[in-house]
Amino acid sequence: MVASTHWLASASAMNVLERGGNAADAAVAAGFVMQIVEPHLCGPGGDLVALTWSGREQAASVVCGQGVSPAAATAEHFAGLSLGLVPGSGPLAAVVPGAFDGWLTMLARWGTWEPADVLAYAIHYAETGFPLLPTTSAAIDAVRPLFLDHWPTSAAVWLDGTEAPAPKAWWRLPATGATYRRVLAEATGTTREQRIQAARDAFYRGFVAEAVDRFRATAWRDSSGADHTGLLTGDDLAAWSASVEDPVSAPFAGRYTVFKAGPWSQGPVLAQQVRLFDALGLWDHEVRSPGWVHLITEAAKLAFADREAWYGDPDHADVPLARLLSEDYARERAALVSDLADLDLRPGRPDGRAPRLPHLASVAGTETAGELGEPTLGKLGAARGDTCHVDVVDRWGNFVSATPSGGWLQSSPVIPELGFGLGTRAQMFYLDQGRPNSLRPGVRPRTTLTPSLVFRDGVPWMAMGTPGGDQQDQWQAAFLTDVVAQDRRGSNDLQSAIDAPLFHTTHFPGSFYPRDYRRGELVMESRFPEQVREELTRRGHRVVVPGAWRLGRLTAVAKEGHRLKAAADPRSAQAYAVGR
Repeated sequence: MVASTHWLASASAMNVLERGGNAADAAVAAGFVMQIVEPHLCGPGGDLVALTWSGREQAASVVCGQGVSPAAATAEHFAGLSLGLVPGSGPLAAVVPGAFDGWLTMLARWGTWEPADVLAYAIHYAETGFPLLPTTSAAIDAVRPLFLDHWPTSAAVWLDGTEAPAPKAWWRLPATGATYRRVLAEATGTTREQRIQAARDAFYRGFVAEAVDRFRATAWRDSSGADHTGLLTGDDLAAWSASVEDPVSAPFAGRYTVFKAGPWSQGPVLAQQVRLFDALGLWDHEVRSPGWVHLITEAAKLAFADREAWYGDPDHADVPLARLLSEDYARERAALVSDLADLDLRPGRPDGRAPRLPHLASVAGTETAGELGEPTLGKLGAARGDTCHVDVVDRWGNFVSATPSGGWLQSSPVIPELGFGLGTRAQMFYLDQGRPNSLRPGVRPRTTLTPSLVFRDGVPWMAMGTPGGDQQDQWQAAFLTDVVAQDRRGSNDLQSAIDAPLFHTTHFPGSFYPRDYRRGELVMESRFPEQVREELTRRGHRVVVPGAWRLGRLTAVAKEGHRLKAAADPRSAQAYAVGR
């Protein structure tokens, strides 16, 4: 079974499975396809976070394809440019592009196919073409003035003359296809492992790194409104490689366990939330009732407040993760929840430590509130990054849940020799020092990418994920609690849980430039009954209704005995689940 955020990625991955490949082979092929057909949501210059379950190893693992900040990225450098935030677009916000090495790390450890085999699908669509998504066309149109006035290399790739291409226009990316063909030409060796390593070397220590190094000397307009040169060098690429780590986990509801990436992602937020659900008695409430929405929202506020205060790269920061995920801490935090909406941001004091929150002002007004968490593009290219996702389970019971993102077409100007631009994940850092997520050289930014694996009775059961920036673990929490509530009654329907109306809060600071937040806001699809929304308003939530089918793009696969399941979100009109 495969479920992903684009039908061509799902079809490609399913073709891999049909031809004898396993879940890792299929996920890697899908990941490279999404770089081509969802270019406003992920690109070759972006990032990757993935969780895997290997039947051979009998272990769950995290693939960290999140690159680190450049050696020259210091708070002093940004202060010298009179910047209080890392820009949301342009080369100044680039970190090492991690997706390529992340995918090939997965292929080398758990896959069976060659680099040429998994890249063939992406190269095909780059060279022969694909129908441009309406959302891609809209994203290009939103930044068209930026391309025309300041980013001519992007205009050459993404504009039809001086206009944005029409929705469903047949589009090709020959320069990107040529880059991957050159990588494969240099991927030589006598063994599969040597050929995979040679492909990685071509990207991180060869012609790709050299092109990135040359490109950084040119100043480009970014979301600050000024022109800046980049900091990322070829040496930064050569010094980095993707890693495989143990996941963090949290048991909940008696028989379930959720597995997530570490605190360099926002993954532990969902682990904290499910702990809070037990402590708050969520399972006694009817799904989508006012009490159910209220408790999930209040749990999110507490968990995300801890994210702001305590999460960061644990290789460079002291993150009290064991305490944050403990049952005792969840009970302590649950005592803060009442029947009314909390309008304060309340990080905890794990091990008695005093938290530090950013000094950011809440955004007044609600005129754009319903857009938070989805891609929001401005004339200077500022973007709330959205993302892609793929879930795979194969005939041998191997799972992959992968969330690639970054390197969006609107992120940074195209490097002509490569056909793609760099990512802007450094915008996740704070420039003031002394925080777990403060900008320092060689550090992973605290990403929002957060795929999930769920076990039932100690056995791998479900893989899931969604685009959506800061909303990813909120939408997953609503979906997961719905599926678990069904399962506790003796059945579960992944598709009905995905189709159900979604909600999230924007009460905490956003991860993306300009890091705004809206105190007490609760965004709910209009398909929630009016009486539910009225009761939540009575409880003090500032309810905003963006529309009927506006939130979330979830996908999921599951294995129950010998039966496999998959589901994909209808909201985007592009996600697709397939299996046999």
